[in-house]
Amino acid sequence: MDQVSPPAPPTRFGPEIDDQGVLFRLWAPSQNQVTVVLEGGSALAMNKTDLGWHSLLVQEAGPGTRYRFRLADGLEVPDPASRYQPEDVHGPSEVVDAMAFAWSDHGWRGRPWEEAVVYELHVGAFTEPGTFAAAIDRLDYLAELGVTAIELMPVAEFPGARNWGYDGVLLFAPDASYGRPDDMKALVNAAHAKGIMVFLDVVYNHFGPDGNYLAAYAPIFNDQHQTPWGAAVNYDAAGSETVREFVIQNAIYWIDEFHLDGLRFDAVHAIKDDSDPHLLAEIPSRLRASGINRPIHLMLENEENEVARLARDVDGEPQQYTAQWNDDLHHVLHTAASGERSGYYAEYAGDTEKLGRALAEGFAFQGDHMRYRDRSRGAPSRHLPPTAFVGFIQNHDQIGNRAFGERLTAFAPAVAVQAVAAVYLLLPQIPMLFMGEEFGSSRPFPFFCDFSGDLADAVREGRRKEFARFPEFADPQMREAIPDPGAAGTFAAAKLDWNEPPRELHAQWLEFYRALLAIRHREIVPRLQAIGGNAGRFKVLGRLAVQVEWTLADGAHLTLMANLTDQPLPGISRPSGRRLWPTAPVASSTLEPWQVVWSIADAGQA
Repeated sequence: MDQVSPPAPPTRFGPEIDDQGVLFRLWAPSQNQVTVVLEGGSALAMNKTDLGWHSLLVQEAGPGTRYRFRLADGLEVPDPASRYQPEDVHGPSEVVDAMAFAWSDHGWRGRPWEEAVVYELHVGAFTEPGTFAAAIDRLDYLAELGVTAIELMPVAEFPGARNWGYDGVLLFAPDASYGRPDDMKALVNAAHAKGIMVFLDVVYNHFGPDGNYLAAYAPIFNDQHQTPWGAAVNYDAAGSETVREFVIQNAIYWIDEFHLDGLRFDAVHAIKDDSDPHLLAEIPSRLRASGINRPIHLMLENEENEVARLARDVDGEPQQYTAQWNDDLHHVLHTAASGERSGYYAEYAGDTEKLGRALAEGFAFQGDHMRYRDRSRGAPSRHLPPTAFVGFIQNHDQIGNRAFGERLTAFAPAVAVQAVAAVYLLLPQIPMLFMGEEFGSSRPFPFFCDFSGDLADAVREGRRKEFARFPEFADPQMREAIPDPGAAGTFAAAKLDWNEPPRELHAQWLEFYRALLAIRHREIVPRLQAIGGNAGRFKVLGRLAVQVEWTLADGAHLTLMANLTDQPLPGISRPSGRRLWPTAPVASSTLEPWQVVWSIADAGQA
């Protein structure tokens, strides 16, 4: 095959197609020689630059060409910036034409953040086929429900046929089990046609344990920082400039090439970086500078309850990140509904002050000492607008990290779950549903993966050992009953049953959610644009009973009165204003067990 050296050292990751062929490139500073091996073709020596890049323009290659890189010791590896892995993480990479997909969303300009009603879903478990294409068939259902954004759990190529997605190793390649890259683009394109935004969960705090070859040829890890997964990704030591660029380009790639509306950054507290600027500051800065002319919403998961990256400018616009998942809100509502108090739940159970604070101010822990961690946690958050927080009562972690992956409706009284749902769905915070929650899905969502050999054994035994410290799993037989993450049946059990929504009990749940979301879109959303900080305040009415009031952007006063216990609370004065929920009459001076009442008063009427 003819080969031509590139005119300059490459600065982008992944193959690039032009009218002369395909430019292959790999950053492998620890390798003196790298060969590109074309499947069914030649093995061609690449040219190395002083910066550690190896590159070669191959004129006879094109879309569909499959290739690997051969290192000096003979090890053949996939492209770390592969766009498609048809034979999984250890197989060849495939050249993909980024311009081949025929987009029809040219008029799409995104949606403002305050309109977001987020629906978190796992592509593989959302439908029986478990593909991007199959998910398209459910978009009408989601639009009718009141969903305005879907958030895909991570899709980056992972080992095997099933995985939560947090073990991804090839960050630019949508997993082949879900379809080709153009199938993912088709899902985004179809969602935009329905007025639905699409967000993607991305993982930059670690790589999965199977299929990551980066350490064989590049300084991808930094032993000076440790994370729950081992040495941290190298964002601040020698060679980190290129590692950082790899991740930054990945974030831009998903937004630009796949027309996504935003990203959710997994466990950013585990991103270790002593640089200035921090990687988490550089990513939004580069995205803003990339020329993408539509709203881009960036969300954080951060166990530390930090607020600096949620800061707003003088116009109320996010300076870096749009919002953060509010675990504190989940915990106060979960413990109220379920009565659970093991582990960190003990910090929230029965604590009405934390309940009111999470509802009115965002975080429950705002620098307070947390006994479970034996240190302080969080920072004051009241100055942030309520829309800086994403609220939920279920998500993949809070369900799947339980031993059996039970949903809240499986162990909490229905009346209690309805109460906490009626609270979070109308909050000025941004609501997020977990797939199937809206119809009371009976399917669990246990942790699942598809590792093999010793790694599969280690994951299975590690999960059972993790739960051994809980009293209910002291019996070895109980631990043995925990689903094997690697079993195909564990994944099959997690798939939604779409025969359930029409059935009576599930239909009632679905109508309940639709009614609340209709009220949200009609009454709450129009009053959230440019809502400021210090908007919420609360008072304690009794144990797990609060009154919370927010001043909305148009000056209206939104009031929540909630009794999250099984005991009536008499002697309660009702606030003035028009009642939003419930639609049926309520007693004037008693908050009944599990009663939630929402009302609104226009500016000047409160």
